[in-house]
Amino acid sequence: MRQRRKRGSYLRVSLPTATQANQRWSMDFVADCLQDGRRFRILTVVDQFTREAVFIEAALSLSGRTVAMALNHVAQTRPVPQTITVDNGAEFAGKDLDAWAYWRKVKVDFIRPGKPIENAYIESFNGRLREECLNQELFESIEDAREKLAIWRKDYNESRPHSSLGNLTPGNLPKPGQPSRSQQRRSSMCQWPSSWVPVMASEPHSTTGLV
Repeated sequence: MRQRRKRGSYLRVSLPTATQANQRWSMDFVADCLQDGRRFRILTVVDQFTREAVFIEAALSLSGRTVAMALNHVAQTRPVPQTITVDNGAEFAGKDLDAWAYWRKVKVDFIRPGKPIENAYIESFNGRLREECLNQELFESIEDAREKLAIWRKDYNESRPHSSLGNLTPGNLPKPGQPSRSQQRRSSMCQWPSSWVPVMASEPHSTTGLV
């Protein structure tokens, strides 16, 4: 029998931390069953900085080509990231995703085999998805699964505050140079209506401090 050659251990380095939106994404699969017993898979994509569920796609079969097409669809409405963190699955290590990443100038960052903790953002998200949606719902068809996943994703992004974001939702997180939606609401509530004229005393009335 041929003896396996021993390989040197991987260099243990800390993974870079995202400092802005659309800089680093995480991507993985989740599996579940329809009501009739047929298995289907779910592709999940999360922004590491904003914790936003960028994309959730359900299908009876998801290949590397399907992953590339899904990412290409997302790229039509938002910037692509600099890096996508994935595991060593065949769908991510194949030629289709590699070609997409090459043309989009995106780096595919593979974690070490058997080290899912190195992609902790997507692992945490998938655990919440399974606990709050997959374990609570019955899916009659793949179309029904997509509809329910879309409702859950909308609630997750727009109505669920995250402690890591200062109790803001991913959708409420301000973009660089812009105030958050809550700050905008407070500001608009404190502005004088155009029909109101402040009372003028010896000095002009000041609205300084109204936020």
